[in-house]
Amino acid sequence: MKKIVIASLRENAGKTSVVVGLSENLDGTVGYIKPFGDRMLYSKKRLWDQDAALMTYLYSMPERPDDMSIGFDHSKLRYMYTEESIRQKVCTLADTASQQKDILFVEGGKSISYGESVHLNALDLARYLNAGLIIIAGGHDDAILDDILFLKNKVSVGDITIDGIVVNKVRDKEEFESTYLQDIQKTGLPVLGIIPYCRDLTYFTLKFLADKLFAKVLTGEDRLDRTIKNIFIGAMSGSTAVQKPLFKKEAKLIITGGDRTDMILAAVESNAAGIILTNNIIPPSNVIARVEESGTPMLLVTTDTYQTERQIENMVPLMTVDDVQRRELLKNIVKENVNYAALK
Repeated sequence: MKKIVIASLRENAGKTSVVVGLSENLDGTVGYIKPFGDRMLYSKKRLWDQDAALMTYLYSMPERPDDMSIGFDHSKLRYMYTEESIRQKVCTLADTASQQKDILFVEGGKSISYGESVHLNALDLARYLNAGLIIIAGGHDDAILDDILFLKNKVSVGDITIDGIVVNKVRDKEEFESTYLQDIQKTGLPVLGIIPYCRDLTYFTLKFLADKLFAKVLTGEDRLDRTIKNIFIGAMSGSTAVQKPLFKKEAKLIITGGDRTDMILAAVESNAAGIILTNNIIPPSNVIARVEESGTPMLLVTTDTYQTERQIENMVPLMTVDDVQRRELLKNIVKENVNYAALK
C-alpha cells in the first residue's frame, strides 16, 4: 500500500482539492488522515478538521473525522506529546486509516513548515511513515518558481522521496510552460502536472455561506446548493438597483437589510440565486411568503451589511460534502492535467 504526504509551500495552494481530484481518478480504495488539523469545525460536540470531514463523507470511510487528526493547537500539542509520542501517534493513525486501502493520503498543514514546533511538519510526517511526498505549488508564477527553487536548493529533505510537484492555479498554462517549466525541470524534481486556474472553483454555494456565517435559513432550504458567482450590495432603492449592470448578472447574491422590502422583492423579480438579510431584521410575513413562493433561498445574519460583505470577501472557497459539481470538476481537471498514473 502506497503512502503519500501532500504538502504545500504556501497557504491555500489547493492541497485538499488535488487530493479529491486524485482520489476520483485513482483505481482502488483511498484512506486519509490529517495529523495537524488547521480548519477546525465544531460538530456534534466534537472538534473535526473540515477537510477530514469532507474526505470521510466523500469516500465512506469508517473512521470518524476527529480520529483523523491529533490536534489543532500548538500549545496543547507541545504540552501533551513528545517527539517520540507524536511519531507513534501518527503511525497509529496511519495504520488504522490504511486498513484495506490501496493508497493513503496524509495531508500536511498550511505550509511545508507548519507544525515544525510540534514535530508535525510535512517532512516529519513523510519520515515517520516512510511515505512519498507530493508538493503542491500555487500562487503567482514567479512565486511558484521561487518556491520550487528554494525547496531544491535550500531545504534538506534527506532520504525523503519527492514523488513529484503539482503546480496549481496557473493563470496561463501555455505561457507558464514556455517561461518556467524548463527551469523547474532542471531541478530534477518530477513535475506531475500543471493545473490551470479555474474560476468555477472559486465560487461559493449558499450552503457553504450559511454554515460559515451561522445564518438562519428563512426560505428555500432545499435550494442551498445554488452557486454564487456575483455579489450585489443592496444599499439603495430597488428601482435604482435594477438599473445597475451587476444587478443583471447571473447567479447573484443580494445582501441587504431585512427592512429593505423593495430590494428583497426586486431580488426575487430578477431571479437572484439567494438573498442575505443583515442586522437580524426579519421582513414582514407577506414578503417572506412571496420569497418562499419564488423558491429563492433567503438567509438571516446578525452582522450588518458591511461586516457580512467583508466576511464573505475573506472566505476561502472550500469544497462541501454536497458540492457535486465541484467534485466532478476536480475529477476532470486532474484527469486532464496531472500524470496521476505515475503515483502507482
